[in-house]
Amino acid sequence: MLIERERSALLVVDIQERLLPHIHEGQAVLDNAVWLVKVAQRLGVPVMLSEQYPKGIGHTVAVLRELTLPENVAEKLHFSCVAAKCLDGLPGSGRPQMVVAGTESHVCVLQTVLDLRAQGKEVFVVADAVGSRKPSDKELALARMRSHGVQIVSREMVAFEWLRQAGTDTFREISREFLR
Repeated sequence: MLIERERSALLVVDIQERLLPHIHEGQAVLDNAVWLVKVAQRLGVPVMLSEQYPKGIGHTVAVLRELTLPENVAEKLHFSCVAAKCLDGLPGSGRPQMVVAGTESHVCVLQTVLDLRAQGKEVFVVADAVGSRKPSDKELALARMRSHGVQIVSREMVAFEWLRQAGTDTFREISREFLR
């Protein structure tokens, strides 16, 4: 099963101001999430952001928040975006494929992803764009997700599957700006 840009959306879970400094290799997680958002937007793939209790752990980091419209950002108290019903009505929420990035891998990302699978969605977690405070928690989360049918991918796998072929103007543009 390949990721199709017409059938997928990108969900960035809880990359927030007060949480990110505590995430192992947090800057790399952020950089990869920003990269994914920019590629998705260039290719017309809807982007959604979630925020876990922003009063307590702050809003989405500015660099990500500035890339999307406020109406594409959902606040929640449940760890799972699905349980919180915060994605309902957001652009792309009804698509059958969900590409997921964010923090923390073993809490909000895991619970969201397992609930998306339970809804019958095809779910792709971007390993280089998810993180936890402890590397061991991320490793366990990815293993658990994989055991439930979640596809573990890299950011470049996502981009190349969205692109599907070389030789087009779109491929040249994305390649020049993002893949070199």
